[in-house]
Amino acid sequence: MKKKMCQSCGMPLESEELFGTNSDGSKNEEYCIYCYKDGAFINPEITMNEMVEICVKHMKMPKILSRMIMKAYLPKLKRWNQK
Repeated sequence: MKKKMCQSCGMPLESEELFGTNSDGSKNEEYCIYCYKDGAFINPEITMNEMVEICVKHMKMPKILSRMIMKAYLPKLKRWNQK
């Protein structure tokens, strides 16, 4: 079974407590509580590069490696995919 990941920041959604919420208060299984609340992005104006820097702060590896990983990974997520 494929693990669920936040389609904005890439955080693993390991439990329902981490799911964001839709406008009707139901759980949103695509986005985490830190990115999505009440049916909208918490920081709608954030750029992908700004999101990379936020994510890097929470990763437990060298920052240069974290930054490289996130710059390759985030464009594949629903929020950032430009296709």
